[in-house]
Amino acid sequence: MTVVQSRARTGPTRPRPTRPVWEEPPTRLGQAAKGVLVGVVLLAVLFPLWVVVLTSVSPAQAVTRAGGLVVVPDGFSLTAYAELLSGGTVTRSVLVSTGITVVGTLFSVVVTLLAAYGLSRPGSFAHRPLLFAVLLTFLFGPGLIPTYLLVQSLGLLDTYAALVLPGAVAAFNLVVLRSFFMNIPQDLVDSARIDGANDFGVLTRIVLPLSKGVTAVIALFYAVGYWNAFFNAFLYLNSTDKWPLQLVLRTYVLQGQPIPGTSAVDSTLDGTGGPVATLAVKMAVVVIAVVPVLIVYPFVQKHFTKGVIVGAIKG
Repeated sequence: MTVVQSRARTGPTRPRPTRPVWEEPPTRLGQAAKGVLVGVVLLAVLFPLWVVVLTSVSPAQAVTRAGGLVVVPDGFSLTAYAELLSGGTVTRSVLVSTGITVVGTLFSVVVTLLAAYGLSRPGSFAHRPLLFAVLLTFLFGPGLIPTYLLVQSLGLLDTYAALVLPGAVAAFNLVVLRSFFMNIPQDLVDSARIDGANDFGVLTRIVLPLSKGVTAVIALFYAVGYWNAFFNAFLYLNSTDKWPLQLVLRTYVLQGQPIPGTSAVDSTLDGTGGPVATLAVKMAVVVIAVVPVLIVYPFVQKHFTKGVIVGAIKG
């Protein structure tokens, strides 16, 4: 029997699938495993947040009965937040952190935009040396002691400028913006120059309107960095009345020191007739430190993935 006759009897052979395994439709077992994994990750993320928020709004009796952190709701009291926001250390630190975040983010975004646009133009002044200096910071940091000596020599110790200027420009953000700017069609830039626009006009009228997504993501990176930063304040600020919220959180919550401006456990009565728990006050500080980021992130989320990926892979 020939090979042709054998194939004619058995029928035509089916082509072997060319798609990789990970592109095949998932099985029911795979879908169930994914659901369980997502549920576990979600629980690991939300459970600590639930415990912190619940403890911060629990009266002292509930904290005492729970022996610490409260897992099951047992009463409700906002006295911890009332104490923190009544004009003491935490209120002042919230204002300081807000001011540093707003001013620092605006300053960093503006400087990064200008630098990225300049480095994205091939004929700009000292293009290659400046770009090399920026890329070099990915490999070598300035070091803690040289940075401190520089801040000291500039007279920035115990000033808010020391919290902004040393880290005003992040090399990663600069490279992402530069890559995005380099892929803007040159025809748009040339048409703007024909209409008489200078470099600043091209940046504000052509480049920035096309870069809203990646600019929003870069601004989020800077804002979260300034809001969460405590190490620069720990190094450069000597006055406790200038401390940002994160340094207050580290000093009075993580190290267990009492927060100035709040009453002792056995001397202040809340709305339920019991003392205000120190643990509830500390958890309220944690909530105040976390909530702003949780509020801002959903508004920037739609730009997050697109802005970073487009700016990173183009160019």
